Amino acid sequence: MSDLKIGIVTKEWPPAIYGGAGVHVLQLTDALRSIDGVSVDVHCFGGPRNDAFGYSTPSEFKTANPAIQAIVTDLEISSQLNAVDIVHSHTWYANMAGYFAALQYQIPHVVSAHSLEPLRPWKAEQLGGGYAISSWAEKTAYEAASAIIAVSDAMRSDVLAAYPTIDPGKVVTIRNGVDTSKFSPNNDLSVAEKYTINGRYAIFVGRITRQKGLAHLLRAWKEVPHEYGLVLAAGSPDEEGIGTEVAELIAQLQKERTNIWWIKDMLPHAELTALLTGADLFVCPSVYEPLGIVNLEAMGCETAVLGSRVGGIPEVVADKSTGELVEYNGHAADFEASLSESITRLMSQPELLKTYGAAGRIRAMKEFGWDNVARATLDLYRRVIA
Repeated sequence: MSDLKIGIVTKEWPPAIYGGAGVHVLQLTDALRSIDGVSVDVHCFGGPRNDAFGYSTPSEFKTANPAIQAIVTDLEISSQLNAVDIVHSHTWYANMAGYFAALQYQIPHVVSAHSLEPLRPWKAEQLGGGYAISSWAEKTAYEAASAIIAVSDAMRSDVLAAYPTIDPGKVVTIRNGVDTSKFSPNNDLSVAEKYTINGRYAIFVGRITRQKGLAHLLRAWKEVPHEYGLVLAAGSPDEEGIGTEVAELIAQLQKERTNIWWIKDMLPHAELTALLTGADLFVCPSVYEPLGIVNLEAMGCETAVLGSRVGGIPEVVADKSTGELVEYNGHAADFEASLSESITRLMSQPELLKTYGAAGRIRAMKEFGWDNVARATLDLYRRVIA
């Protein structure tokens, strides 16, 4: 019997991974390739390369809106998907490549729902008029897909609410995973020394985007006792407005405190795990989060998590067991006050945080392994091909 040949289409591929979707694609691909009888080709943005089929934006579109650039790149990719049995696309950037290939070659197209454009209106700041194009691309691809993988039950509900014409039977929850051999406790104290980090601290890791709620955390931190430090591994602002806002808020805090550290560049993996391990608390103040792989990564490093009760975060962070959850009702002042109170209370209880952290690693290992994710995904592929 010949191998099942899968075509994965993604905007992100190493080293250009800047979010959870990119992490998901890399880990899923590795896990699928470890299964006998499975062959995976990766088609990605970013130009020619040796470890995947890489595609550049056609030169005549170099100055076009980013959404138009994505669509024309998708057209290029789709023409090279004729030899696969199934195509699996990730994020709206790549969805139309799968859509066009499915039409052209009569092959199934599976979409992974990592986020939804209707629930991210702030993307209009980044894409301008291209937001209407990205929204159209996502809607068109989702409605025509053979199956949709939601990364959480909350995301599944969001998909069906945003696109009510979609058959609920084709939307399946398969949660993201974490490699707990890579994200494990790393007690290398030299990393903190390198960045002059000292004392007890909480940590935020993520892109600077309105979705991640960093501005809320920074405003909340004004009311956190000065004895507690904050490490911000945050870069790649989505657009100038949020980048400027975050930079100003960090500057204000740094004028008053010596224990606010901002690391703008993406951390090497070993440094990231060392800083996660050294933190008393990982804070995820997202206002929209389909699942939140960063929480799983922190849990893998045996670090307690304080997350907002939105999207799929409650499916990852077991409240009062591996960490705690903060309510988000859309009112910034209420959310920030709750963050301040929770951070202050938790940071004052280091033994409780250690208990949460230990439970978090156990939960990550037992319930979020990539081998289980790959097997469930492969089962779905076989169902839609049959």
